Formats: sequence, structure tokens, C-alpha cells
Amino acid sequence: MNLFDGIERFGERVAVIGDSGSISYCGLLELSASISDLVKPRSFVFLLGQNNPVCVAAYVGFLRRRVVPLLLSDVISGEQLTRLINIYHPTHIFVPSVRLNEFLYEYEVVGEFGNYTQAALKFMELNTQPQQREAVVQGRSLPPIPASVYVLLRRVGVVDGEVRLHDDLGLVLTTSGSTGSPRLVRLSYKNILSNTESIIRYLNITPEDRAITTMPMTYSYGLSIINTHLYCGGSVILTELTLMERGFWNMFKEWQPSTFGGVPYIFEMLKRLRFSRMELPLLRYVTQAGGKLSSELVSEFRDICADKGVEFIVMYGQTEAAARMSYLPFEQSFDKAGSIGIAIPDGEFWLEDDAGNVINESNVAGELVYRGANVSMGYAEEVDDLAKADENGGVLRTGDIAQRDIDGYYYIVGRKKRFLKIFGNRVNLDEVDQLLKRNGYEAVSAGQDDRIRIFVTQNQVDQIKSLLVEQLRLHPTAFDVQFIPQIPRNNSGKVIYSMLPE
Repeated sequence: MNLFDGIERFGERVAVIGDSGSISYCGLLELSASISDLVKPRSFVFLLGQNNPVCVAAYVGFLRRRVVPLLLSDVISGEQLTRLINIYHPTHIFVPSVRLNEFLYEYEVVGEFGNYTQAALKFMELNTQPQQREAVVQGRSLPPIPASVYVLLRRVGVVDGEVRLHDDLGLVLTTSGSTGSPRLVRLSYKNILSNTESIIRYLNITPEDRAITTMPMTYSYGLSIINTHLYCGGSVILTELTLMERGFWNMFKEWQPSTFGGVPYIFEMLKRLRFSRMELPLLRYVTQAGGKLSSELVSEFRDICADKGVEFIVMYGQTEAAARMSYLPFEQSFDKAGSIGIAIPDGEFWLEDDAGNVINESNVAGELVYRGANVSMGYAEEVDDLAKADENGGVLRTGDIAQRDIDGYYYIVGRKKRFLKIFGNRVNLDEVDQLLKRNGYEAVSAGQDDRIRIFVTQNQVDQIKSLLVEQLRLHPTAFDVQFIPQIPRNNSGKVIYSMLPE
């Protein structure tokens, strides 16, 4: 079953709320159909999303019509986006209209929706011209066919303008979107539905609940909040405003959400905003995921929320699990501060040592492994991967090192791979190094969550930091760039991270 196949039953209930007011489920579905009907089922499209009703309508419409979207940040750089287009060849793009001129060479407008434009790949017009199409593929020029079409067909290597997709594939998300990595996560309709239903069960989300966005819809945690509330007939307040802007709290006061979620830096902002003094009478629960929140802040917000009659629930997840895998029940937050809790309903955790043996003892560290119907089909690194079947079999090796206490609660103690969570975005440090290398810098990265340390052998610290801010679309405070005369390496050329400056 598709996630949104049955939401028409909610009729005139409020589905989404934007700057211009509320839209019912009927209104949302009408807008969704006007967008998705312009695309053939089983097409692959790019959606550069913002937290607004038009983008949510496009997302809902694509899933209902069995169009497979890749969700991307609306501020992804032109260079990164072009790179992804060249790899995956979407038949349509749904983009902010102000960015349309970046794509006019290859795409043509087929629809306009508020401040968004839908455009189709120009060579799709050749679907009804097989003889001309064959001539182009063979390298013969025909006057009626635009030169851009010839270039595209030669580049794509297809004759029908369609990307092959596996029948189960429903949605594609980025693993570390700020780096523009071509490595994507393939999610099935079952993955999305399973995780949505599990989240609704353990959070007891009802049609009376109303969430407000604090994270982009293109980020898996933010998207899951939208999924859960629309699936059960609740509503979502959509805003691009940050917690530091007065307008956000004006919307909060006007529409009275019952819940919101956030990554660690959001709770750091809430502390500066003196969340403890806010009057939030209809707030029922608050969730936290997207990185490890310090035990001190967990305890502080647990106590603040308890005083307000609000539940503070810590969770853990990854995009590869569509996206949440665990939760810490509120009643355990006093005794288990710092824990990611237990597996979500219908999910299972265990630990393995370096040899792959299951660790049965308590308080022994090993790689955290998860099993559940929400585990993705696998990755995609090139267009042909979108046709692959499920490669994970419902099992995800998270790459995180954890321990399990005697009561069965899990605690993350480290990472097996070179990933960091930066303001809620998972960033692959190896990809950061490659980005700098492509721009002519010898560099190596390290760090901890919310802080990337860059060591470079060229004394161009300011230029490198500006490049990182522009390309990764992260706040300058995320980067600490240092000049070092030489990167320490062993005899085989591998970086010796322990010898990098403190």
C-alpha cells in the first residue's frame, strides 16, 4: 500500500498550514493531482523542496501516482545539482521558479504552481518519433531535432527518455545531502509505510495532533514528521522560518501545534531563547533525533518539559531506515538519560563484534545492527542502481558503536565510519576531503558532531572556509580550518589521524 492512498477520507480536515492559511485534505489532493498528472507513472523526478504547501502537495501527488521523487534541498548548489542530473537523468524537475534559468537548456516548462515550476526533459518529445530518435542515438543529425536533444540522448544512452525503476521503489533521499553526493538511499513503499505506522504507534499520534516544521522536508527526520501526521489525518504547519525569527513564534502562537521535533542545535537555540519561560498550553510532546544530544541537555529539557506537562522523547535513526529506529520512553528519561532507548515497534536491535559475532553481554561495545521492515532497499550511486531489488533484506548495520545496559537500553558510544552529524545533516568526511581535492587543496578532515576540523597544507584558510560554506550550505561555525605544513601519513600513505593537531 502507498502511504497516501487513503488520505482522501479526511475530507475537509486541515492538512497543511502555510503563510496564506490552511488547506484541507481535499484541497491538498486537488493541488497534488494538478502537479503529478503532468508526469507519467514510474518516472524519476527531482523535487527541490521547501517547507510550503506546494512542495508537500507535489510530494504527496508523486507518491500517489507512483512517480519516484528524489528530494533535494532547494539551496543545493548549481554545480552539485548538475552533477546529480548528469548521473540520474530525471525526466522532470520541480524547482523554485527563480532557479529555472539554470535548466532551460535541457528542460522546458510544463506547469507553474505558485513560486514553483515543473519542467520536463526536452528529449521526451521524441517518444512518438522512433525513426528520428534512432537516428539521433546512432549519431546522425536531423534538422527537426534540437541540438540539445542530440546531446542529451548521447549522454543518457537511452532512447525512450525513461529511467528504469524497480517496481517497489517509492522514494529516494540523499545520505549526506549537503555534499551533493551521488550516493542515494532507495526506499520502498513498504519502508515508508512501515516506519510511519511504527512512529504513530509509539508516539500515539492522532488526527488532533498538529506539528510545526523546524527542519527541511528534504531531511529524512523532518519528512517523517510530515508523513506521520498526514497519514493519520493530523495537520502540519509549514514554515521556512527558523526558531530565531519572530515570525516562527507568531505562527506557533496562532496555530498552536501539539508537537515539534529537532536536532541537537535546535535545542541549543531553544535554551538561548529561554524555552523554560514560554507559555505553550497545547504542546503535548517534543521529539529529538538527528544526532546525540548531551546528557546535560537531555536532562534539562526533560525537566523543563515535565514541568510543562510535556513529554520529551529522544529518538535515534538514519535515512537508511526511513528514518527512525529507536525511542526512549518518556518515563525512562529520568533513569536512562543519554540512551537512544529501545527499538521501535516491529524493529529489533543487537550488537556485533568486529568478527560479526553477536554480543550477548551487557555493557560491551559493538556495532549496532537493526532489523525491520523500514530498512531501505540499499544505495544508488548511478542510474542503473534505481532498478535494483532489495539488497539489505531488512537488516541495517548502522556504523555506530553502542552498548546495551542490563535493562536492554542502548547507548551510542562512537562511530565506526567517518560520518558526523552537522546541525542535523549527516556529512561524510571522506566526501569533504574529495570536495577540497577537486578544488585544488590538499586537506584532511576530522572533528565531532556539529564541528568539522579541516587541516590544509595551503595557507589559504579564509578561502577554504568560504568554499566549504558555499558548497556544503552549512553555517560558518560548523568549520574550524587550520593550516599545517604537512599531513601526517604512514608508509602506505594513509592519514594518521591521531597525529593531527588537537
